[in-house]
Amino acid sequence: MTPLRAVNEHSERAADPGSRPFDASVMPTVTMIGGGQLARMTHQAAIALGQRLRVLAERPDDPAAQVTPEVVIGSHTDLAALRKAAVGSHALTFDHEHVPTEHLLELVAEGVNVQPPPQALVFAQDKLAMRRRLSELGVPVPAFAPVESVADAVAFGDAHGWPCVLKSVRGGYDGRGVWMPESAAEAESIVNDQLAHGVSLMAEAKVALRRELSAMVARSTFGQAAVWPVVETVQRDGQCAVVIAPAPGLPEHASDEASALALRLAAELGTTGAMAVELFETHTGDLLVNELAMRPHNSGHWGMDGAVTGQFEQHLRAVLDYPLGDTAPLAPVTVMANILGAPEAPAMSMDERLHHLFARMPEAKVHLYGKGERPNRKIGHVNILGDDVAEVREKAERAARWMSHAEWTDGWDPHGE
Repeated sequence: MTPLRAVNEHSERAADPGSRPFDASVMPTVTMIGGGQLARMTHQAAIALGQRLRVLAERPDDPAAQVTPEVVIGSHTDLAALRKAAVGSHALTFDHEHVPTEHLLELVAEGVNVQPPPQALVFAQDKLAMRRRLSELGVPVPAFAPVESVADAVAFGDAHGWPCVLKSVRGGYDGRGVWMPESAAEAESIVNDQLAHGVSLMAEAKVALRRELSAMVARSTFGQAAVWPVVETVQRDGQCAVVIAPAPGLPEHASDEASALALRLAAELGTTGAMAVELFETHTGDLLVNELAMRPHNSGHWGMDGAVTGQFEQHLRAVLDYPLGDTAPLAPVTVMANILGAPEAPAMSMDERLHHLFARMPEAKVHLYGKGERPNRKIGHVNILGDDVAEVREKAERAARWMSHAEWTDGWDPHGE
């Protein structure tokens, strides 16, 4: 029986009044650790697949906790809370990488299906472990070294040039936990302060880069893998502001190289679910791995509207070992622009801003996270599809700016004629 025939026969049976009713109890339950926007958008995908998503959230008003019926309130550092969230779930996965590795190993020992497994996730949790493992695999990365003293940082900066990059080994994101000291004196101040607070540090050479790219891949527990088109990520103040899919002007050989690298790393590291391989493209065209994220990622949000299968559905398919979906783009260009909180929240309500945006740009696809507005906070994103990179990007950034600041960059008056 072909798959299409099976679908048709199932549909005919469903139309029969005597057929078996939908039984949600036999559909999988996935637990996601973390109640942020990634869990919220994963919940949307779970609904479409008839699945249940349970979240471990720290607060009842976290983005995912607002919309998900099954919520466990607790901390990701509390083993008892993790156990409670895991009970009865078919897979346990992540909205962020900050769960202590020892807790995850304990859950695995107790029979919890942790995806990605802790032996893989550690390379997204620990930047120094990641750099060392990638170096062992012959993957190009910036020059790096552990920093256990001021002398270590100064020696590295003297050897590789100032400014250099100092990073917290665990925990930092969106520019936090990253410093770029211009001198030995500046490095001394940073290192003394961070080591005094128990922060483990590493140093990296500052790469002269043309731009940043991201190669998103998903891998199932069976080992099936699929990649999306390589995208360009535009960073502002260390935070992703815009994603352009596919990366404009990227030579085919470089795109193939980045995709092959993402597939190789997913297999070599043994990860499951969605993974972002964040890359530096140098002025000579070389690609260096910057970061890994073993979960849905900001650089994959464009695919919610711009790909046959978006990252949130694909992540669920992968951790539950379903066959993976098609990742082909639905338009020549998709641009995602993050809605980042303005210095002061506008007097106009978010709902009214949404009304005006839709009136002017009915093609805009808006995703809001249910988060309060504060400066530079990611409170949503806008996706726009089209044919011309410059035009689509301008529209997406204009829409995102309107949603965050209630200001049209071209001076358009929503109340004018």
